[in-house]
Amino acid sequence: MTSNDGYDAAYQGIADLGVSLADGVLSVTLNRPDSLNSLTAPMLQTFAATLERAATDSRVRVVRIGGAGRGFSSGAGISEEDHANPGAAGTPADVLDAANRCIRAIVALPQPAVAVVHGAAAGVGASLALACDVVLASEKAFFMLAFTKIGLMPDGGASALIAAAVGRIRAMRMALLAERIPASEAYGWGLVSAVYPVDEFDAEVNKVIGALVSGPAVALRKTKDAINAATLTELEGALEREKKGQLALLDSHDFREGTKAFQQRRPATFTDS
Repeated sequence: MTSNDGYDAAYQGIADLGVSLADGVLSVTLNRPDSLNSLTAPMLQTFAATLERAATDSRVRVVRIGGAGRGFSSGAGISEEDHANPGAAGTPADVLDAANRCIRAIVALPQPAVAVVHGAAAGVGASLALACDVVLASEKAFFMLAFTKIGLMPDGGASALIAAAVGRIRAMRMALLAERIPASEAYGWGLVSAVYPVDEFDAEVNKVIGALVSGPAVALRKTKDAINAATLTELEGALEREKKGQLALLDSHDFREGTKAFQQRRPATFTDS
């Protein structure tokens, strides 16, 4: 079986993360649809390792990142299942470290990374999507920094990635108010590259990816490097600040209350100051 069949020995996913290489496109699919592709440390570690390998593979011309089921990703796993089995999902700190490794890998990729967002992109799931070079959204997609709802702060480089795209005031709105930003509004803000009707989405995504696959690889790489160097100067500092702040918040009463309230489907009562 060859890479054109969607299999390659160098790219092996896990149950929760599909990986395949075909016709120059490395497809990475978040695959926990029952939890809206909530992210675990093993998923993110495999994701990062896959991209780090792809960075030196001349067969890979484009990386396509998407989610199975109804959406892209709901963010880090905070379900009862995740908390009941932290050894499998990883601790929140493990997830944070693995997510940061993914963000660095996406930005450092020589090849264009395309996020395919057909539903929710929330929490660090939004960070993963918005770290990509091209963000294609279905009209049913939405973006949400849901962190403050559970007593946390944005991570995965969101404080730099989103501010670089939409400016300080809109980034503050997303981060502080934890509102859903529909795809149409996200496009108006400059947060996503394009929005398509649901029934045209797959075909339009394939057109964009096809154009990138057939494009001049060296010119695309140098263009990506130049734009990222000009606009993401604060990304590394943001990742470090977010990690320090998030680790402190993960040990707070408000986080424990926020996750308990989420699991019990009730409003949280925050008391930390």
